[in-house]
Amino acid sequence: MGSKDEKPVSGGFFASISSSVRFWGTAVQKSVTGLLGYEGLEVINPEGGTEDAEAEAERGRWKKEDREGYWKMMQKYIGADVTSMVTLPVIIFEPMTMLQKMAELMEYCHLLDLADETDDPFLRLVYASSWAISVYFAYQRTWKPFNPILGETYEMANHGGITFIAEQVSHHPPMSAGHAENEHFVYDITSKLKTKFLGNSVVVYPVGRTRVKLKKAGVILDLVPPPTKVNNLIFGRTWIDSLGEMIMTNTTTGDKVVLSFQPCGWFGAGRYEVDGYVYDAAEEPKILMTGKWNESMSYQPCDGDGEPLPGTTLKEVWKVAATPENDKYQYTHFAHKINSFDTAPKKLLASDSRLRSDRFALEHGDLFKSGSEKAILEEKQRAEKKHRETQGDQFTPRWFSITGEICPTPWGDLEVYEYNGKYNHHRASVDIEVESTTEFCPWQYPDLS
Repeated sequence: MGSKDEKPVSGGFFASISSSVRFWGTAVQKSVTGLLGYEGLEVINPEGGTEDAEAEAERGRWKKEDREGYWKMMQKYIGADVTSMVTLPVIIFEPMTMLQKMAELMEYCHLLDLADETDDPFLRLVYASSWAISVYFAYQRTWKPFNPILGETYEMANHGGITFIAEQVSHHPPMSAGHAENEHFVYDITSKLKTKFLGNSVVVYPVGRTRVKLKKAGVILDLVPPPTKVNNLIFGRTWIDSLGEMIMTNTTTGDKVVLSFQPCGWFGAGRYEVDGYVYDAAEEPKILMTGKWNESMSYQPCDGDGEPLPGTTLKEVWKVAATPENDKYQYTHFAHKINSFDTAPKKLLASDSRLRSDRFALEHGDLFKSGSEKAILEEKQRAEKKHRETQGDQFTPRWFSITGEICPTPWGDLEVYEYNGKYNHHRASVDIEVESTTEFCPWQYPDLS
C-alpha cells in the first residue's frame, strides 16, 4: 500500500505523546496525543479519507473496554502464528465454520462444468481460474468462521449435481480436507492455514493443495492462491485485502494462468483489481484476463506481446450474483443455503457443522449462549485429546486418509490427505442403516464425560 519504498513510521500508530505516525491510505501525517500503550499498532483506512486517525481507530464493532483489553492481551503474540493459540470472543465470529467456508467455492462450480466441456485448452483455464477467483467475494467478509472440532464434518447436496464432503483431519496444526464431485469434475483440497499476527492485522498464508480433475478433458489443474491480509482487527473498521499472484497450472499439458491481485493503494486505488494472462506450455501469452474479484472477470485473446488481437473484444466470463441487502454477516444467498438444512443430504452425519450449538446460537443472535457453548465444545475437545493420549490412540479421519506425500508450497510443506471413497459407500447405504440425529457428535469417544 503506497509505494514499495514507503515504510511504517517507527513506534507505530498511537505511539507516545506528539509522535508522528503514518495513517495508511492517506498521504497525511497525523499527530496523536494522549493514548499511550499502543506502540506497534497500525490502522489502515482503505477509502483513504482524511479524517483524524484517532477517530478512524475508534470505529469498528468492538466496545471500547473490550477492544482495549483485547489489545493488551494480544500484544505478546505480535509476529507469531496465531492459527490455534488464541481463544477469540464470539463477537467477531459469523455463524459458519471453516469447513462450510470451504464449501463456498462451489457456488459458481458451473464454471468448472464449462471448463470441462470446452475443447479450447486456453479457454479452459479462463473458466477454471474465474471459478477460483469467484470465492474471493465471499472471502471479503470481515467475520471469522468457527474453527472446526477435530472430526467435525460438513456435507452439501442439491447444488450443481455435486456431492461435497469436508472433514477436520487435524487439530494441531489445524487442517481440513475436502472433496467434491459431479459428472464433470473432481475437486480435492488439503487446507492448512498459516498466519502472522502484526498487531492490528494478520496475514493468512494458504498452505494447502487444491486440485481439480476435469473428467471429459482428462486434465488435472493445480491451484496456488495468494495470501490474504485482514486489516484493523481490533482498532478501526475491519477489511480484507488479497495481494500477490494466483497461479493455476494444467499439470497435464503445462499451460497455466497467472493472475496478479493488486494491493489496495492510496485512496483505494487498485483495490479488488485482478489482471493476468493465460500462457501455453512455452510461456507464450494467449489470453489476457482482467476484472475485480468482488465484481466480475473478463477475457480477450492476445498476441505474443500480450496485446489484444485486432477485431476481438473483452468478454465477461463471470459476474457476482445478486446479494441480500443489509445482511448482518454480508452473506450471499448461497452462504445462507450453506447454513440451511435444504442443502443437506438425508440423514445428516452427526458431526456436521450445522448441528453445532455455538454456531446455531450465534445464528439466532444469542452471543452469550454462543460463547458458553463454544467454551463447552472446546473443553470437550481438550478432554478427548487427553483421553486419547492416555489410551495411546491416534485420531483417524473417517472420510480422508493421509497419503505420506509431502507437498511443497510457497509458505511451507504440507502433509497431503486424500479422499478415501468411504463417504460414497456411506451415502449409498445410509437410508437403511443410519438414523437421523440433531445432536452434534464429532467425538472419537462419544461416551466420554
